[in-house]
Amino acid sequence: MKKTASLDAQFAASLSALPHNGKLAIAYSGGLDSSVLLRIAHDWAKQNNVALYAFHVHHGISPNADSWLAHCEQQCAALNVTFAASRIALQDAKKSGVEAAARKQRYAALGAMCREHGVPLLLTAHHLDDQAETVLLQMLRGSGTAGLSGMDTSNHARDLLQNDALLLARPLLAATREQLEAFQQAHAVAHIDDESNADPRYARNALRHLVMPALAQHFPGYQQRFARSAQHAQSAQRLLDELADQDLATALAGEGGSGDTLSVAYLHTLSADRNYNLLRRWFSLRGLAMPSTAWLHEMLEQLLSAGEDTNLCVTHPECEVRRHRGRLLLAPRLPELAGMREDKFDDAPEQAFRWQGEAQLAFPDYGGVLHIEETLQGGLDAAWLQAQKLTIGFRSGGETLKPAHNRPTRALKRHYQALGIPAWERERLPVVKAAGELLFAAGIGMDCRHLVEDGGKRVLFRWVAK
Repeated sequence: MKKTASLDAQFAASLSALPHNGKLAIAYSGGLDSSVLLRIAHDWAKQNNVALYAFHVHHGISPNADSWLAHCEQQCAALNVTFAASRIALQDAKKSGVEAAARKQRYAALGAMCREHGVPLLLTAHHLDDQAETVLLQMLRGSGTAGLSGMDTSNHARDLLQNDALLLARPLLAATREQLEAFQQAHAVAHIDDESNADPRYARNALRHLVMPALAQHFPGYQQRFARSAQHAQSAQRLLDELADQDLATALAGEGGSGDTLSVAYLHTLSADRNYNLLRRWFSLRGLAMPSTAWLHEMLEQLLSAGEDTNLCVTHPECEVRRHRGRLLLAPRLPELAGMREDKFDDAPEQAFRWQGEAQLAFPDYGGVLHIEETLQGGLDAAWLQAQKLTIGFRSGGETLKPAHNRPTRALKRHYQALGIPAWERERLPVVKAAGELLFAAGIGMDCRHLVEDGGKRVLFRWVAK
C-alpha cells in the first residue's frame, strides 16, 4: 500500500500547481496505465469537487477497437465520470508510419474534445519507464538536447493538440511501471490489453520488450538515471534557448529590421553553432518543423555566401527562406501560377480580354483580381478603354512606366527596387497593356501617359492578389 499511496501523493502534488478551473480530463485508452490514472484522478476529483472527463480515441486499427470503446464507456459510467470518444481514420500512415500518424491524430482529437467540453487541463498516464524509452528513442534517432530532454511534466504542445488554451500534464511521470502495476493489482482496476503493444515491429515495443529488460538486469534503476539525464538536457536546452533569444533579439533589431526578419550582417558575426541555435529557435517560434543540421548547414552556406543581387531561395517543406536587402526572412511557399507558363495561351505569355464595364475581373492564372474603379481625378477614359483589346501577363523585360507627369519614366525593375518589393514577389505581379503599351503594373500603379483629366467616366486599375 505504500507504493499505492505514493502514486496518490504524486498525483495530488502535481495537480496542486496546475490551473484547471474546476475541470480536467484524462486521455483514456483503457490500457493499464490510463486505467490507473482514471481511478486516481476520480478519487482526487471527487475529494476536490472537480469535474472529471475521460476522452477516448477510437483508431479503428485493431479488430477489438469497438469492444475497447465499450469497455471504457462502461468503466466511466460505473465511476460517474463524463465520457466522450472520437473516431479517427489514419492519414499519411505510409509517409510517417503508423505510430507517428496515430499519435498525431490522437492528440488532435483529444485537443478537439477538450475544446468542445471547455476543459483547460488534459492528463496523460506517461510514467518513468515511458520517459526512459523516449530518451533512448531520441538518442537512437540522433536527436540534440531538445529531443534528449524527454517529456515535460506539463506543456502546451500546441502543434499536437491544436488547442492554444489547453495544458497537457503528466502527473505520474515520476512513477515506475512497476508502481502502476502494483496499484492495479491492489485495487483490482479493470483494463484491456492492446495486442499491438506486444508487436516488436513498432520501435517503442522493441525497446520495451527486448532492450529494457536487459538494462533492468544489468543496470537496476536505469529509469531514474535516464530521467536525470533528461533533466540535465532540459537545463542545457533552457540555456540554449536563452542564448538564442538574445541572439534573435539582436538579429531582429539589426540594420533595416522590420517585422520578423534577421540581419545577415549579424549572422556573419556568429559561429556556425550559434547560428544553428538561433535559427532553430526562430523556426520553433514560428511553429515550423525543425530542420536538420545538414539542412541548416546548406541553408547558411547559400544565404551567407551568395551575392547581394542574387534572388536566392532555400526551400523548407513549409516555407521558403529568402534574403532581401541584407535581411533573412521566411516567405510562404506559393504555388506556381498558370500564367507563368508561356505555353498556357498558345505559346503567348499574355491573356487577351475585353473590359465591358465590370467592377472587377478575376484572373486566377495570374493569382488575383483586377478591380476597375471610377475616379473623379485623372484616369483612363472608360469609353476608350472599352474599345481596346487588352492583355494581362507577367513582365517579359524592358517595360517602362511613368507614374506622374513630374516624375521620370523608369524601367519596372527600378520602380520595384525603389518600392522595396523583393524579386520573388515581382515575379507574381502582372501588367496590363493596350495595343502593346503598358497601362498598369501591379505593385506600382498606373502609367500617367494614358490618363486623362477631363471628359466622361474615368477609371483606375487596382490589383488584389488572392
